Amino acid sequence: MPDQATFNHAAQVLASISADQRADTALRFYFETRRYLQPLAKRAISHAVFVYFRWFSWLDPKSAPQKRLEHAFLLHERFTADPKTIKPEALAALAVPAWLASEMDVSADYLRQLQRDPALWLRARPGKGHALAKSLFAAEVSPRATDAVRFTGTQDLFKTDQFKSGEFEIQDLGSQLVGHAAAPLPGETWWDACAGEGGKTLHLADLMMNKGLIWSTDRNDKRLDTLKRRAARAKLFNYRTALWDGSAKLPTKTKFDGILLDAPCSGVGTWQRNPHARWSTTPDDVRELATTQLALLNHVAGSLKPRGRLIYAVCTLTRSETTAVAAAFTAAHPELEPAAVFPDVGSQMPEASQKNSPPPASSVFLWPHELNANGMFIAAWRRR
Repeated sequence: MPDQATFNHAAQVLASISADQRADTALRFYFETRRYLQPLAKRAISHAVFVYFRWFSWLDPKSAPQKRLEHAFLLHERFTADPKTIKPEALAALAVPAWLASEMDVSADYLRQLQRDPALWLRARPGKGHALAKSLFAAEVSPRATDAVRFTGTQDLFKTDQFKSGEFEIQDLGSQLVGHAAAPLPGETWWDACAGEGGKTLHLADLMMNKGLIWSTDRNDKRLDTLKRRAARAKLFNYRTALWDGSAKLPTKTKFDGILLDAPCSGVGTWQRNPHARWSTTPDDVRELATTQLALLNHVAGSLKPRGRLIYAVCTLTRSETTAVAAAFTAAHPELEPAAVFPDVGSQMPEASQKNSPPPASSVFLWPHELNANGMFIAAWRRR
């Protein structure tokens, strides 16, 4: 149980959250005005705020903020010690908004995962996963991706020599699997269309062994500035940045071997990590974002070379933003054919297994309770 000072800080953060602001944004602003807080204190305050929203529907809105925080922690500690203390019926009724059941299958395993503290994933440089895990001590390599390392320690990773020398990026396992789905080759030309702060651009660059070229575009130039700083620390230079607002007016006439569209979405797949979003996301958001996602896919499709590969990824699990978007796009683009999301999976099987196994899927859901990471949807196409 946190001390009273942590609860007092957390209560102030809760009071500062406005209707159009998420908890992670409120925390960032709060810490910017209180630079005296040490990393351990910041982590404790952030954890308290996220625990509060994870158990939000169980709390009495009439009680004082500190009392609600204490109650949330009691529930959280009891659940962590034994998840069976919270019945599946209660989780289904209280852990997520009621509208979610109309958009996805809400299983008991999924709901239990949402109530757990999220794992912290790192992405090591290619082939360095085991060495990184060993050097950080409290870490282990994922069986799903050899460069994905789950960190379980308590030290400030940003102050480690490994981080300063560019040996790893903090990147969720789900996001790392998107890079492996893209599977770019050294020397190719790729477009990371909604690059944000560059996590997936840097992964593509590493997979391409710093060879070839990646166009990294975003509507926000501050995000692209962050990308540049991260790339410099990682000593990756096979990219160029440009602003793109997502419209039909493209940033370049270049034709690409591959395009990654990590589209803006409702973020349902991140609700374990960002529990406040459960209570601020609406069905209208989902519908509007699905329209945007399909428009973005339509805009980028013409930039593929023959046999070029298009990857659509969203960190959400709603049908409207995943299978519905993929189906509508496939129907509208006969020049593209669905392709295997993970094309080399079958080739890694014994020959007898290859003959008897179904073809690799052209779209996949990555579930939080199966990954111990953010949920994702990935679909793939190839130009005929």
